[in-house]
Amino acid sequence: MEEKNVDFRSIIRLDLELNQIQDVDLLLERILLEARKVVHADAGSIYVKEKIQDQGKEIERLVIKYAQNDTTQKELPPGQKMIYSVFSVPVNEKTISGYCALTKTLVNIPDAYTIPKDAPYSFGISYDKISGYKTTSVLAIPLVTADGNLLGVIQVINSKDKDGNTIPFSAEDEFLITHFAANATVALQKAYMTRAMILRMIRMAELRDPKETGTHVNRVAGYAVEIYDRWAFHHGISDDEREKFRDVFKVAAMLHDVGKVAISDVILKKPGRLTPEEYLVMQHHSVYGAGLFDDPQSSMDTFSCDIALTHHENWDGSGYPGWVDPVTGTPLKTDAKGKPLGRRGEEIPLTGRIVALADVFDALCSKRVYKEPWPPERAFAEIRRLSGTKFDPELVDIFFEILPNIKQIQSLYPENVQV
Repeated sequence: MEEKNVDFRSIIRLDLELNQIQDVDLLLERILLEARKVVHADAGSIYVKEKIQDQGKEIERLVIKYAQNDTTQKELPPGQKMIYSVFSVPVNEKTISGYCALTKTLVNIPDAYTIPKDAPYSFGISYDKISGYKTTSVLAIPLVTADGNLLGVIQVINSKDKDGNTIPFSAEDEFLITHFAANATVALQKAYMTRAMILRMIRMAELRDPKETGTHVNRVAGYAVEIYDRWAFHHGISDDEREKFRDVFKVAAMLHDVGKVAISDVILKKPGRLTPEEYLVMQHHSVYGAGLFDDPQSSMDTFSCDIALTHHENWDGSGYPGWVDPVTGTPLKTDAKGKPLGRRGEEIPLTGRIVALADVFDALCSKRVYKEPWPPERAFAEIRRLSGTKFDPELVDIFFEILPNIKQIQSLYPENVQV
């Protein structure tokens, strides 16, 4: 059997790098990527365990979060990501990943098309037929915490030798990915704790403003990172800088409207549109939110402050709150009447410009007390109409470049699912 070169120093380095990633989604994507590298797998997917309600009963399912395929990726234009179907499988013995999750044991299959008939699980060849990609060797490893709690499953496909031939996963691969999965699980637990803390802050805002839901902030942050990713590609940003920016940006974007906790219930929970006077009060939530991060200890604080303060600024300078001190709200630049001048163009931080677009798009597509969700085409038309006035025109162009990615995030975080 063809041996593979193993760099144990790289695996140790990976352990350190994974523990530095703060966002759960970005960590899951990185875990899958690095797991494939460790065992030289051409493709793979990563699932997380979620509990859902089915006919009044709570059941556990594995929900796919990311899928990767080097063979398919090479066929795409530079900078474009592979789009995959979002689906879930039950935690039972019928599928490979389900069996891995149920038993919390590693599963190594040399050939998915010759699984013994007495095996409890089977391989569905329908996806191979649809995708035109042939699955041969499969290795599934559970992500299990020290106290036995299952977080998810990594499933890698088609081990490759140095000549690019598909071969079975070896006993050495099993050892390496078991070690990797143990450390990845620790990093994932830490990221889940960070997300739980962020979502608690979101829920505080949600208690005040029913629109500020976990699914809303996850979609907005997801859109924002995808937009940034393509912007970074167009601007030649290095992979290392892009990865660090994405991680901090994703978490900070979730906190864009946290300042609403300081706004009166009379305004936040009003069952209809606000009066001009009420709208002026509501606008101050951007300053309140920025003020929560007035003593920055990290880039996370800086990003969060910038986003909270500027995600309602408009490209043409007509937004709010304008040039004000983020702590006191005191105007820094004023017009002849003493009112703050609005920030315009690239005076608005990139993070604020991106979240502005992501936030408005999600609001258009979501149900509100005063409106039904807009159909996708109407929302797309509105985004196009506001290019160059409300939104950075370059970012609008990028938004439509990555529309499949935007739609995929919508399916990952549907409105009726609790996060």
